[in-house]
Amino acid sequence: MRIFLDSNIWIYALNQCQDMRKHQIANVLANQTGLYLSTQVINEVSVNLIKKGKFKEDQIQNLIQGFYQIHNIIELDINILLKASQLRTKYSLSFWDSLIIASALAVNIQQLYSEDMQHGLIIESLHIINPFL
Repeated sequence: MRIFLDSNIWIYALNQCQDMRKHQIANVLANQTGLYLSTQVINEVSVNLIKKGKFKEDQIQNLIQGFYQIHNIIELDINILLKASQLRTKYSLSFWDSLIIASALAVNIQQLYSEDMQHGLIIESLHIINPFL
């Protein structure tokens, strides 16, 4: 099964200074190989870990290299951007959430784990799951 992890799941997994329960749940999800994430997620995770986690630049570089070595990275392109626009109109999604969902749909992801999106929502073949409920 193809799984996509939203930025917040990665941030909980990588930053122990937050909620320990969420850290443990996110860590289990993030320690799988072959996960999917987009360049948008890498950007969001990096910015948050620099600001909130006080990560140094070498840590961010190692993180980025690890993402590319271990997981499947979805690059944003015109098709994803246009699909995101359609999703925003149809589902009243935020700009950023629609990009995440469009990226996942572009490579036939079945499950998207996110704390910020509506748990149980199904968009086309994609199921959104909040693992912290």
